Amino acid sequence: MFWLKNIFSRSREKAVERTDETVKYLIAGLGNIGAEYAETRHNVGFAVLDALAGASDAVFTPSRYGAVAEVRVKGRTLILLKPATYMNLSGKAVSYWLQKERVPLENLFVVVDDIALPFGAIRIRARGSDGGHNGLKSINAVLGTADYGRLRFGIGGDFPKGFQSDYVLGEWTTEEKAELPQRLAAAGDAVKSFATVGLERTMNLYNKK
Repeated sequence: MFWLKNIFSRSREKAVERTDETVKYLIAGLGNIGAEYAETRHNVGFAVLDALAGASDAVFTPSRYGAVAEVRVKGRTLILLKPATYMNLSGKAVSYWLQKERVPLENLFVVVDDIALPFGAIRIRARGSDGGHNGLKSINAVLGTADYGRLRFGIGGDFPKGFQSDYVLGEWTTEEKAELPQRLAAAGDAVKSFATVGLERTMNLYNKK
């Protein structure tokens, strides 16, 4: 029976080792750096990550191609990335941090704004086209695939024809600002859900809200 005890002992040791290993996720919130963009609709990806980090007392540190913070959720490490490459070159930052932290593509989650959704609405997808979003277009081009999770945060589309750029790069209305913290918190919860229960279940939970 001695050999059997040794097997159980080794199995327990391996289980402990696996438990100690941290699974990493790269959460990329897209936006533009600079004070002039800080409160704009196009920067809601940054805002979601700021709210998520703030709720965990995590602090962003300037690093290569962006600002980075780490949040631990149920044994997982969420690497929060706010690219400093500007929206059109988001793929450069995402690719670098995927490789640096050795995060598998299935553990990438991108947070972006979406004018096709009403303000505050959340839609989560496992893949898809860029939908005309320059940040997603850059990531798709650099990674060579669109097969990664993304959270689209609705910013509404109430603007006259030809004024899309002004609207997207404009600031939130007073009414939107009042509701924004609650919607950012919901998006942060969706990010944590992605890391803990998986993409498919998270879609079922949050795409109805």
